[in-house]
Amino acid sequence: MAQSPTALPCPFEKRFPSQLVRDDGFFMSLAYNQAIDAWRQDEVPIGAVIARDGEVIAAAHNTVEGAHDPTAHAEMLAITQAAAKIGDWRLEGCTLYVTKEPCPMCSGAALMSRFQRVCYAVPDPKMGCLGGATDLNALPRVNHHFEITAGGVLESECRELLQAFFRLKRDAEDTAGS
Repeated sequence: MAQSPTALPCPFEKRFPSQLVRDDGFFMSLAYNQAIDAWRQDEVPIGAVIARDGEVIAAAHNTVEGAHDPTAHAEMLAITQAAAKIGDWRLEGCTLYVTKEPCPMCSGAALMSRFQRVCYAVPDPKMGCLGGATDLNALPRVNHHFEITAGGVLESECRELLQAFFRLKRDAEDTAGS
């Protein structure tokens, strides 16, 4: 994937998890790699992977800036890919892996997609809607609930990636403004 000419160089390396163990760490590593691809395109570094029966059926990263589309979040793009791949909007039996807790839009889409489970790395107390700012999955009247694995799986690596991206962006803006 080519580096965007306006993107700050990404100081992080992609992960190469063993194909022999298809656990949460494996799939979150692939989501982390998607986040690095986002950074290299000057997008907020969030990545998502959807797995079913131990296989990746979708992978995406944020493209909000490049697409000029506020709905082009990693989760939304991955959900669209996964539904097309299996030929059904119901993603039952699937797990969504994402590097940061989903926002209200993405949390709602995850509920509507009927995921079996959502696993996210970094909690988001301001905008996260699967336990951070609120928990849409816990609403008693929704017609579907999924299992949530919050934090812990590559949490420090994903947090460091996000924090470094925004720190370097702020530094670049401060330098440009001087």
